[in-house]
Amino acid sequence: MKNKEGVEKRAVSKAMENNEKVVTTDDEQKTKHRGIKAMPFVIGNETFEKLGTIGTSTNLLVYLTTVFNMKSIAATTLVNVFQGSTNLATLIGAFLSDTYFGRYWTLGLASISSFLGMLIITLTAAVHKLHPPHCGTPETGVCIGPTAGQMSFLACGFGLLVIGAGGIRPCNLAFGADQFNPKTESGRRGISSFFNWYYFTFTFAMMVSLTIIVYVQSNVSWSLGLAIPAFLMFISCALFFMGSKIYVKVKPEGSPLKDVAQVIVAAMKKRRLELPDQPCLSLFNHIPPNSINSKLPHTDQLRFFSKGAILTREDEINSDGSAGNPWRLCSMQKVEEVKCVIRVIPIWAAGIIYYVALVQQSTFVVFQALQSDRRLGSTSFKIPAASYTVFNMLSLTIWIAFYDQVLVPLLRRFTRKEGGITLLQKMGAGMVLAVITMILSALVEDRRRTLALTKATVGTDARRGAISSMSGMWLVPQLTLIGVSEGLTIIGQVEFFYKQFPENMRSIAGAFLFCGMAASNYLSSFLVSIVHQITGGAQTGNWLPEDLNKGRLDYFYYLVAALGMVNLLYFLACAKWYKYKGSDDGSTLELSQEKMQPQKPLV
Repeated sequence: MKNKEGVEKRAVSKAMENNEKVVTTDDEQKTKHRGIKAMPFVIGNETFEKLGTIGTSTNLLVYLTTVFNMKSIAATTLVNVFQGSTNLATLIGAFLSDTYFGRYWTLGLASISSFLGMLIITLTAAVHKLHPPHCGTPETGVCIGPTAGQMSFLACGFGLLVIGAGGIRPCNLAFGADQFNPKTESGRRGISSFFNWYYFTFTFAMMVSLTIIVYVQSNVSWSLGLAIPAFLMFISCALFFMGSKIYVKVKPEGSPLKDVAQVIVAAMKKRRLELPDQPCLSLFNHIPPNSINSKLPHTDQLRFFSKGAILTREDEINSDGSAGNPWRLCSMQKVEEVKCVIRVIPIWAAGIIYYVALVQQSTFVVFQALQSDRRLGSTSFKIPAASYTVFNMLSLTIWIAFYDQVLVPLLRRFTRKEGGITLLQKMGAGMVLAVITMILSALVEDRRRTLALTKATVGTDARRGAISSMSGMWLVPQLTLIGVSEGLTIIGQVEFFYKQFPENMRSIAGAFLFCGMAASNYLSSFLVSIVHQITGGAQTGNWLPEDLNKGRLDYFYYLVAALGMVNLLYFLACAKWYKYKGSDDGSTLELSQEKMQPQKPLV
């Protein structure tokens, strides 16, 4: 048995060495990473896509409550479910991308789907028969809700947007990073800066959407305001396909989820076996010569899964050194790749509660703004309620530039780390700011409500109630804080998932972020519904009524802050336990990409 195992290891090792020399030489000659040259098309596509998507979705709450005559709670629930579905669909999109279509075709088809979805939603505003009549018209005199047919047509538009988001969101970051050569120092730095500047252009697109497009929708015409994003999405599609000839297009290698399943099944079948004293020398470890994944050392964490790589008398080996039955015997390399995914899951779960704070700053903040004094200074101009979240994007944009160009180089001098601080430290700092944001939000809401009940108001909203004399600008500090928080935690998570997942699962890594957001949207919707029902009969009154002056939204914010504090403690425990990809000495320090090179270039 030992002789067979030794011969097998020598044969596999020699085959790997020979294949690596041939494959690397050929592919390096063929592959041309255009890097910066491809960025105008990649980021241009992303910028216009976000201009279109955000321009359509940001003002949905106002659109549903004013044009479709929906109640605030119903509209909030629908928007949360829609956003949750768009984020959850990314997992399906990532699977199809990594398994069948590749990132290029997934992005192209998804972009077309998003364009068609925006076109349908534009028609719901432009064609009178596709939305209910306005409230208080001479013909009706009351608010009439949408018909089943009108909601079905609207749902078709939402459905196409969900399909589009499912393909675009998990692939665009990984596709952009594919354009840089990870084997060169400039390529590695290009990837790191790409994550930051990608988000910079994203926030720029959001600011334009939250100001110009939202203003047109709220004050000029919903038809024109929704047609503009649809046209911008058309430009996005055109830009993407214009760069087709210079893109690096990573070919799919088959389902990486199948590899995960094989490791779990193999470990279960051999669960009664004992691991050898020196697993790194004794476990089966065939690595295909054409693998794009970094070679990983054996780790002591999650030892149960290592049992799937124990070589027994019953196991058969193919002539090329691979396992005859991968559902019974897996390589140590494949086991370690699965461990990378499993180790990420607790960190990912911590993001779900964190995102709940972000959701409130894009939903209930709009309702707060509607019942605040939105006049700009002493003028009669009123800032659209949905446009207040532009301060979130503005602070995020400024923070990203400051962090990337000033703070990271400064921190690098002291810590000697490529990113200044580790990704987990970056994410944790953002979670602290999120808790502070929710406490500040509660204090501001208490002031807004107190002024509305005790001081002279500046008007009345027919659907909600008295408009507080508190200036809407009091909402800016909390939106600024959550923007900085997002710049730390969200960008940190994007880079964390990209670097910690195996290379052949990077689309799924991109989907992980959005799946967390999906769970958060559903959780937020659940919290809103539960709080609305439980507090409806309480002595303090309903916390979340149509008229916020009669509710206690500040209590709800304190609840979210408490959940965030508990979540922060959980995250710190997970971060202390976490072992970065490629570390074999029990270290929890982050490794640079230079130390984890793929077996072959990513083509």
